[in-house]
Amino acid sequence: MAAFLLAAYEEDEIGGEARTVLRLHPRLAPYKVAILPLSKKDSLIPIARDIFDRLGERYMVEYDDTQSIGKRYRRQDEIGTPLCITVDFDSLDDNAVTIRDRDSTQQVRVPLSDLENEVRARLGF
Repeated sequence: MAAFLLAAYEEDEIGGEARTVLRLHPRLAPYKVAILPLSKKDSLIPIARDIFDRLGERYMVEYDDTQSIGKRYRRQDEIGTPLCITVDFDSLDDNAVTIRDRDSTQQVRVPLSDLENEVRARLGF
């Protein structure tokens, strides 16, 4: 197991900021997905909790609503979480969320109706 951890550990720089990343294979990551509501506003919490409950039936899921979104992304990168799902104020209007990939930091908007299939496809199981 130590060999996996050493091979997965990386430090890089994005936008002038240092970033520690544990690039674990999704099957080895302790959490597969993190649910990150953009704020603790009452309007976002029900959507975020619903996603947490739905995905939690299949995967180990983390729920984090503390500090800035950037710090939460970094924290998830450090523990190896492959995907972060951000619930923002646009989610209230378009019924979609943002999925952020740990390794590429790419973000895509995904309709809530397609979320479970998209997560399954990205994780590979």
